[in-house]
Amino acid sequence: GGILRMRKVKERTSQMNGKIVLVSGATNGIWKVTAFELAKMGATVVLVGRNPQKTEAVRQEMESGLQGSGKLDSIIADLSSLAGMRSAAETFLAKYDHLDVLVNNAGGFFSNRLESADGFEMTFALNHLNYFYLTGLLLDVLKRSAPARIVNVSSVAHYGWHINFNDLQREKTYSGWQVYSESKLMNIYFTRELAKR
Repeated sequence: GGILRMRKVKERTSQMNGKIVLVSGATNGIWKVTAFELAKMGATVVLVGRNPQKTEAVRQEMESGLQGSGKLDSIIADLSSLAGMRSAAETFLAKYDHLDVLVNNAGGFFSNRLESADGFEMTFALNHLNYFYLTGLLLDVLKRSAPARIVNVSSVAHYGWHINFNDLQREKTYSGWQVYSESKLMNIYFTRELAKR
């Protein structure tokens, strides 16, 4: 049993050697663990975070546990703004010539209506436009890196909702939970359409 488990771990590790993975929102929770595990499997994992101190602290924490397997890098960008999304993509493309896995995970929940730097409702900007625009900016490198993968993280919060196209920016009515749920439905729609294309 032990030899078989070790063989499986080695197989998984060798599958990620030389792979480059970009993970947004990897400074907390399950995606922090996911980023670390991918690095342990031999990948170069690029963490995208908004807060420089927190992102660097997470990178150093992960690096201390790698024990010589994968590599970690980080990009600082506010993914609620179009300029931040462009900056993240440009920084990545200036350093790397391929991308094997893009994990779109950064997002948030806002009890009160806020606007992004570009004037979009904040949940829409961070939870949906971020996925859509960042993927678009990196799509050429993903295609050149085929077989590459895009992972768009959503949640079951999308069940039972529809998108209110008559008030997409929620200027008339605002409910934090409803807007969040709609953004997760947008993630599902985007993922399905991207898969078709």
